Amino acid sequence: MKRRKLSLSELAAYTADALPKGILLTSAAEQKLNSMVIGWGAVGINWNLPVFAAYVRVSRYTRELLDKNPAFTVNIPLGKPEPNTWAVCGSKSGRDMDKLAVCGLHPVPGEQVSVPALREFPITAECKIIYRQQEDLSLLPEELRSRFYPHSRDSESSDNSKDPHVTYYGQILSAYVLEPEEGEE
Repeated sequence: MKRRKLSLSELAAYTADALPKGILLTSAAEQKLNSMVIGWGAVGINWNLPVFAAYVRVSRYTRELLDKNPAFTVNIPLGKPEPNTWAVCGSKSGRDMDKLAVCGLHPVPGEQVSVPALREFPITAECKIIYRQQEDLSLLPEELRSRFYPHSRDSESSDNSKDPHVTYYGQILSAYVLEPEEGEE
């Protein structure tokens, strides 16, 4: 596969368009890969660096992998992905299954990080975590806290729809679109 480089503004436009529908965040550690659907994220400039801010609930398997390997890829489809990908990567845990295999997703080695891109989600940002912060839910306005964190807990919980997020700021080291080489599908 060849890689057509993207500018930060091009990546931001793809991200802004795709996030409301969901994109994949892929993490890897200890020979395990995991992709999860995210609907919250931001591309921007922090500390004079291009960054992607990703929000991951503390109970997620993805958080465990990110804490072991401070790198991730953001993976955006061109077109509409298979509904099974959203069903599996949006509701199943990578602790219990190989989601990439179940969804028929094909990893492509990263350029700058140890986490792969995904052939089926060719718009890719490779990120190195430079900062992480768990949300302090007491600082959120009540209407947001009650909407997104009903009966919230400040630590890991069995109901992961109620636990806070950890914000991971990943310095964007490379952004590109995967494109097949001549003769490749």
